[in-house]
Amino acid sequence: MKVKKVFVEVIAKFDPDGVVTPLAIIWEDGRRFEIDRVLDMRRAASLKAGGIGIRYTCRIRNKETYLYYEGPNWFVEQVIS
Repeated sequence: MKVKKVFVEVIAKFDPDGVVTPLAIIWEDGRRFEIDRVLDMRRAASLKAGGIGIRYTCRIRNKETYLYYEGPNWFVEQVIS
């Protein structure tokens, strides 16, 4: 299984304390995926695609996925077949 880093646009909320909460992911083709819930946020590495930053465990359409903030960029891991 091969995985690549895909950079995406993210709509996020920045609170006065500096906490960043992603609200939606906009894919390269313009599709928008609302983040139903952020389940976890921690500093972590993407062991599959490479890179390190803040890893958000998000629930989108009842599926858990990782979203990474590697300032100033956001990325997700995509499996390549």
